[in-house]
Amino acid sequence: MDYHQDRFDDFSLMIYKKNKLIAVLPANKVEDKIFSHQGLTYGGLILRKDLNFKDILEGFKNCMELLVTNGLKELYLSLIPDIYKTYPSNEIDYLLFKLEANLYRRDTSSSIFYNEPLKIQSNRLQGKKKAEKLQLEIKEESTFNAFWNEILIPNLDKTYGSEPVHSLDEISLLKKSFPKNIRQFNVYQNNNLVAGATIFDIKTVAHVQYISANEDKQKLGSLDFLFEHLINVTFKHKVYFDFGTSNKNQGQQINEGLLYWKEGFGARTITQDFYCVDLNNKHKLDTILK
Repeated sequence: MDYHQDRFDDFSLMIYKKNKLIAVLPANKVEDKIFSHQGLTYGGLILRKDLNFKDILEGFKNCMELLVTNGLKELYLSLIPDIYKTYPSNEIDYLLFKLEANLYRRDTSSSIFYNEPLKIQSNRLQGKKKAEKLQLEIKEESTFNAFWNEILIPNLDKTYGSEPVHSLDEISLLKKSFPKNIRQFNVYQNNNLVAGATIFDIKTVAHVQYISANEDKQKLGSLDFLFEHLINVTFKHKVYFDFGTSNKNQGQQINEGLLYWKEGFGARTITQDFYCVDLNNKHKLDTILK
């Protein structure tokens, strides 16, 4: 998280049991509120997989005690979607229920489950055939300069009046720190860049961080071509392929066209939940174990 440390008032917590680190809560502070780190896509309490329920309960209670001692009033948690967990773990969901936490946001993401994949729809395969006929080429690149400057930044500015979450310098720094996990795939027509995707490659999931193409994407079939290859060739060994969110307006709406395109590859909806905890309710955890 160091690359954007200047944007946040960090308040990350580390939880120990007998001098052994058992959990972390990446977090930042805004006035009297504490957030699962707002510079991360997925957050919440990150646990060792060998923890039992009582360990997690006591660790979470200690977190809340420390937050209250520091004058904080509310805790905002963004939970990790189940597909990103390497071991089953929903203890925090139960504790949030006991705390009467408020579910204030729910985002959707579109994911493919490789163990039982759905067929890719014919219109996506037609796009792939267009690209093959036009002899488009996919290359994995070691730098992001061309994709950021020629495709991604202009498209986001034109369509949404916004910029990528990561600047070119930031994504390049992350690549340097995690060379095997952050990967860039570009599509070329006669050596001209026409589309690309940035993938965060973790143990069980290939997560799409950025997708973008030039204005000829429909005519060229560039994105259909790229993602059929990524799904069925590059990342076929994963458990999940996650296209990321199609939400707008803080989870209240979904971009229908974008969702339709992702579902055409066999992706289906998962959710990420966001909770607000009144820290005055911490006593509600005291009577769970009897």
